[in-house]
Amino acid sequence: MDKNTITGFVLMAIVLILFSWYSRPSEAQLKAQRERDSIAAAQLEAKQQAEAEQKAISNSTAEANSHPLDSASLLFAASQGTEQLITLENDLVRVTINTHGGMIEEAELKGHKDQQKNNVRLLTKKDAAMTLSLAGKQENIVTRDLYFQPITKSATSGSAVDNSVTLRLPLSTGSLDIDYTLRPDAYMVDMVIHANGIANLFAPSMRTLDIQWTDRARQLEKGFDFEQRYACIRYHRADGKTKNLSETSDQEKDIEEALDWVAFKNQFFSAVLISQQELTNAHLKSQMYKKGQGYLKNYEATMQTAFDPSGAQPTQLQFYLGPNDFHTLKAHNKLSLDGNKDLELEDLVYLGWPIVRWVNRWFIIYLFDWLKGFGLHMGLVLLLLTIIVKALVYPATKKSYLASARMRVLKPKMDALNAKYPKPEDAMKKQQEMMQLYSQYGVSPMGGCLPALIQMPIWIALFNFVPNAIELRGQSFLWADDLSAYDDVISWGKDVWLIGDHLSIFCVLFCIMQIVTTWISMKQQQNAAMSPEQEQSMKMMRWMMYFMPLMFFFVLNNYSSGLNYYYFLSGLITVLIMWFLRKTTDDDKLLAQMEAYKAKNANNPKKASGMAARLEALQRMAEEQQRLQQKR
Repeated sequence: MDKNTITGFVLMAIVLILFSWYSRPSEAQLKAQRERDSIAAAQLEAKQQAEAEQKAISNSTAEANSHPLDSASLLFAASQGTEQLITLENDLVRVTINTHGGMIEEAELKGHKDQQKNNVRLLTKKDAAMTLSLAGKQENIVTRDLYFQPITKSATSGSAVDNSVTLRLPLSTGSLDIDYTLRPDAYMVDMVIHANGIANLFAPSMRTLDIQWTDRARQLEKGFDFEQRYACIRYHRADGKTKNLSETSDQEKDIEEALDWVAFKNQFFSAVLISQQELTNAHLKSQMYKKGQGYLKNYEATMQTAFDPSGAQPTQLQFYLGPNDFHTLKAHNKLSLDGNKDLELEDLVYLGWPIVRWVNRWFIIYLFDWLKGFGLHMGLVLLLLTIIVKALVYPATKKSYLASARMRVLKPKMDALNAKYPKPEDAMKKQQEMMQLYSQYGVSPMGGCLPALIQMPIWIALFNFVPNAIELRGQSFLWADDLSAYDDVISWGKDVWLIGDHLSIFCVLFCIMQIVTTWISMKQQQNAAMSPEQEQSMKMMRWMMYFMPLMFFFVLNNYSSGLNYYYFLSGLITVLIMWFLRKTTDDDKLLAQMEAYKAKNANNPKKASGMAARLEALQRMAEEQQRLQQKR
């Protein structure tokens, strides 16, 4: 580290210390802040006390409902019964509904297997529960504790004709009915709730139905850390925006906006509750499990939706119980009970930030589907996808390489310029002449950066696309038994810090290829025309570039083998492209072209722009300051 760099760091430290001292609050400000803190603490205490009181009321209600009801109770008939299981089934999913509580107890997805090679199950009785609550004038109706009666003729045999069933909750003056319908060839279940002759049981102002929903997301894939990272509670706001709770930490959140749906999401499967009348006052909570417990996260959601006690307007809910497949989800938007509303269920498949999402949405997905349509193995699909993407960005890659090549052939002239200005005080003049040299020969020092930046959105897009592509789930290739999870041919059964319990071969190959690519890139920069100052700054950059593959290894060793396989292929093709361009680029011919460019523009000099213009302006300011100092 040279003297100027040390001086710069010292000055930066002094500025930070002075700024901290200057911006520190006054005593009056500190006093006001303490007052605000005390008020906030009091408000928080009051809120906690109110929540504790509400919880006590809820507990007392639950305790009261747990005891046998008096025969005079409006819920007496509903508190007596026998548990029955109703099955709705099509070619895609089997849904089980329990008359005790009247809710969906389990969803079994056909054609999708878990690690034990059984059908994937969502919302199991052991892990999931949903309760509907209505606040009555005398008694609250809580479905968890009550028995519904199936009123369709087929229900008594344990199945339902036409994949539909009506469950009736008998009340003293009428009933509460829930109609379930499983759509044919779909993962969508309609759940329509309507009141029959029970308006007198509620206050005139009562217009909401409370929903409590919980689920423990089970580990379904091989890689716990990787799967947990993509599991979360995701929700769609009525204004069209899709958000989610944190994927990497516990979070509890009150949602002020009205919602169209709330999803309990795993990496590749989701259970989604949809409301046509919107969900309000939602409170969502997600807690992470530790590895080895068999679960990813614990989900909790409480919310409200519209309810008409008169029965004139039914409450319309839906469940999507299926895979996080982009096209499947998009097709299910059309099954919304409100035909004018776009549910945007495809947002359950995370495709990255806006620019990256557009690349995936309008390019990568269609290219992937086109290649998949040929019936090729997924390993070959990823290979062809990589080749096509590299071919499309080849013009930018070539432009970036030629920018480096032009810098390389100018090295003798740059060496002469360094010899002309060996003194540090002449650095500004040397820098100015260097920029003039670049301008004369049509060379831009940053010419290789823009093409590389153009490629970044595609690189990041595939980073988001491959781990979320359900088509890779369970697909084996070479030594990897599942392209959606890490390959663990080399494993030792015990976690090692930063590495885990395995060594991903595709990840190792990618890191080795990254080192090779970095070595080639650094070799080109060593031969490029640079000033001593630029070469000094590049030393640290070289060390950082060689350090990056090690960081990639620790990050990507637990990632999907399909992603590491793509990155390895991308690096290998990049090395081949660099070799091809080096073999087909004649330095003497390139220099001759640059000399011709200089001669052509000798009598028509271009106006300096960009970095050159700024350096010239700095040079003029330095010379002006030097003249003023000499006059003094």
